[in-house]
Amino acid sequence: MDAKNTISQMRRGILEFCIVSLLAKDEIYTAELIDRLKAANLIVTDGTLYPMLNRLQKAKLLQYRWVESEAGPPRKYYALTEEGTAFLAKLDAAWQDMTDSVESIRRGQSNE
Repeated sequence: MDAKNTISQMRRGILEFCIVSLLAKDEIYTAELIDRLKAANLIVTDGTLYPMLNRLQKAKLLQYRWVESEAGPPRKYYALTEEGTAFLAKLDAAWQDMTDSVESIRRGQSNE
């Protein structure tokens, strides 16, 4: 069995969490967000990112503003809203619970 599909699903599953985490640190425009995700080996395409950003914005977790660029068209910068910050806190807690559970299982299996 090939693990590629499972790995791909795992990456897709945590992508939203990673996007919200990055936006908690900085206001970021889309191209920079893609670069940061790629640098973290979370390969993402425009076709994946834009619908997710739109969904998060419609859920009032993100906001954006347009900033004029000296080297081309205006850039859309995204940032978390207060609701987005609360959402991230819930994701952080869930992530910690899940990683603790997975590590507990893995340690238990390796000791058998």
